[in-house]
Amino acid sequence: MDDLFDTIRKTFVPVHREGWKFIAIAVGAALVSFWLLPDFFGWLFVLLAAWIAYFFRDPARTTPVREGLVIAPADGVVSSVRTAPPPKELALGSDDRRVCVSIFMNVFDVHVNRSPVDGRIVSIAYIPGKFINAELDKASEHNERQAFSIEMKDGRMIGVVQIAGLVARRIVRFKQEGDTVKAGERIGLIRFGSRVDVWLPPGVEACALKGQRAIAGETVLADMKCDLPPPLPRRQ
Repeated sequence: MDDLFDTIRKTFVPVHREGWKFIAIAVGAALVSFWLLPDFFGWLFVLLAAWIAYFFRDPARTTPVREGLVIAPADGVVSSVRTAPPPKELALGSDDRRVCVSIFMNVFDVHVNRSPVDGRIVSIAYIPGKFINAELDKASEHNERQAFSIEMKDGRMIGVVQIAGLVARRIVRFKQEGDTVKAGERIGLIRFGSRVDVWLPPGVEACALKGQRAIAGETVLADMKCDLPPPLPRRQ
């Protein structure tokens, strides 16, 4: 019996409150369709409601806790690990080139985003823009996005940028400027497919690899206390 309850708990994870209004709309449409239209249309809306509940799922995560770790802020595939100057909206106080780890979320990934480190949110900037494919590098300059600058206790800064994609049409934030956050704490959500960029402090290398699967609040993207060189990829 305990195994059954454990399976149910893992399968039917909590739904974030941002999703309930969309679920209510789909359920209402299903009821109207069953009343006025052939049952086929009603069942379509039932399936839509189930998919929306799945999309807005908000599972608990177990975050590694140790000074120096940078944790993935999003579920998805690491689409790129590159070195470039950070975007101006992060206001990181320097144009020095930094490592940026990009995580692409498809419509089947959990879309609740989390803080990669412990720290204080120094600034939040929202930039309206286009909705081109979030996997493209130019999306970081042209798409709608929201940028968090987080100061750690040692004074170093990390940038987190939520980028809307082809389907995404709304970036939601849960935190305000001046808030203190813990690594793995929920900071925002992007609706229906998108990307999150993490800009590491100057001189810090990523231990994440392009093509790797990341889990928000759990996967280690970088270790600022490690002097080892970044890992090399090996396909197995």
